[in-house]
Amino acid sequence: MADMPEGHQGEGFFATKLNGVIGLARKNSIWPLPFATSCCGIEFMATMGSHYDLARFGSERVGFSPRQCDLLMVMGTIAKKMGPVVKQVYLQMAEPRWVIAVGACACSGGIFDTYSVLQGIDQVVPVDVYVPGCPPRPEAIIDGVMRIQDLVGKESLRRRNGPQYKALLESYGIQ
Repeated sequence: MADMPEGHQGEGFFATKLNGVIGLARKNSIWPLPFATSCCGIEFMATMGSHYDLARFGSERVGFSPRQCDLLMVMGTIAKKMGPVVKQVYLQMAEPRWVIAVGACACSGGIFDTYSVLQGIDQVVPVDVYVPGCPPRPEAIIDGVMRIQDLVGKESLRRRNGPQYKALLESYGIQ
């Protein structure tokens, strides 16, 4: 059960800020888009299974269409040739959108310090939460989703229109 946002309540009414209500709704209805390329994808499959059940956290609907999802979960080794594809998928997602880098390879290139492997997806798209591990346990992936929920629930409605956010996107070449 979700906690109520701060507000005033009485007999038959509850009044609060619009930011609080929208944040509560967003954080409990995240639609993840898995971008899995290797062993971290297997751990994500375990996370979605009945034992760990990511659906308990409002992420039941896993989508494979970027236009319908708001959380990009990049899992596993990303080759430099896949970098533009990750960026294109990110750009096709509607605002607001968030990104989780799952596993050592997505976070920092992992053990693959070679010419062909991207040394972290934060070179291509802005990352909100990093989940370390090789591969990370399902508990770590769930913890990453819960960190995203914290960010989503506390995010101001005006943040995405602010100069800091626009400067961040411009640093990645995104208008």
